[in-house]
Amino acid sequence: MRPLPYWRLSAFYFFYFALVGAMAPFWGLYLKSLRLAPLEIAVLMSLLQITRIFAPNAWGWLADRRGERGGIIRMIVLAAALAYLGVFLGSTFAWLFCVMALMSFFWSGSLPLVDATTLSHLRERSDWYGRIRLWGSLGFIGSVLGLGYLLDRMPVAVLPWAVTGLMAGLVVASQNVPEAPVPSHDTDRLSVWHIVRRKEVAALMAACFLMAAAHGPYYTFYSIYLAGHGYSKTDIGALWALGVVCEIGIFLLSPRLFSRFAAESVLRFSFVTAVVRFLLIAFGVDHPVALILAQTLHAFTFGAYHAAAMVLIHRYFKGRHQAKGQGLYNSLAFGAGGAAGGLVSGYTWGGLGPPATFCLSAAAAALGTLVLWSAGRRALPLSAAPERPVG
Repeated sequence: MRPLPYWRLSAFYFFYFALVGAMAPFWGLYLKSLRLAPLEIAVLMSLLQITRIFAPNAWGWLADRRGERGGIIRMIVLAAALAYLGVFLGSTFAWLFCVMALMSFFWSGSLPLVDATTLSHLRERSDWYGRIRLWGSLGFIGSVLGLGYLLDRMPVAVLPWAVTGLMAGLVVASQNVPEAPVPSHDTDRLSVWHIVRRKEVAALMAACFLMAAAHGPYYTFYSIYLAGHGYSKTDIGALWALGVVCEIGIFLLSPRLFSRFAAESVLRFSFVTAVVRFLLIAFGVDHPVALILAQTLHAFTFGAYHAAAMVLIHRYFKGRHQAKGQGLYNSLAFGAGGAAGGLVSGYTWGGLGPPATFCLSAAAAALGTLVLWSAGRRALPLSAAPERPVG
């Protein structure tokens, strides 16, 4: 078995999610400092999701057609970094809309390609994906804690400069992502839509859309919500970091978890915990213990959920459909779902209020649970686990 390029893959995840750790908790606060309206903030933050509706599909299709991913990853990460520099040239809503849309079009296409590359290196041991992906969680934690501390002592105007440094790190890491051979599969002759139309695959995609939609208000307004209730930026960063620490624990345990439980069962359980989590956020914001408990549930609402989804996506999309499968997952879930949740929250936040908005998140997660149960039990068996790929 060829050696797994563990550290080169891990470095990309580290810087990619360190960048997410700067954008998700704090970019909304930066936009608020520019005196943008809540709906304008929601639109700009949702751009990071909207472009994921079509960009991953476009880049995934190109990668599968060319039969290589490394060169495309390096190109689009560099293009994203160059586009981002436009934030220093203007601060109006229209200008930032153009800059963030262009940056995200390139940036959002890189992660699905790296995920497909990682899974190609892992081959049938997709349950070990979490052991590499956890470095992204570590990057996220370092970013939210470091920037939370920094922004409590300096104006939020320094945030764009911090993001520039993380972008530079991502560009360097992208240069070292190793190419992986794509083995042929008997589904290569079929259209990717032949796979998507299967009942269990369609249910998976629909449920993932709902989970991402449920998280839309969280990623758009959670930091603003906490700041409005008197929490410091250090407190906000610590709460975000707590969730990701719990996520790391799940990633570390993922091989053992999937050796005992079917991925479908893990996925359904993660949706149930999401209902509980968003109700805690809705009604427990003035009670730190409730918020701490809600953040520990991130282990399931993202960590276990994402690990299980990746196992299933890798199971259903093989051969020349690998990158397209990852693209579809990112587009329908994190793209369309995240954008829908973020945009709806832009309307409900000021109209219905924050508690009602997070109740809608809980409702979306509950609906996702029903979708998964409606698809029935396991349609395909998990493959037997081969030898451990990391020596």
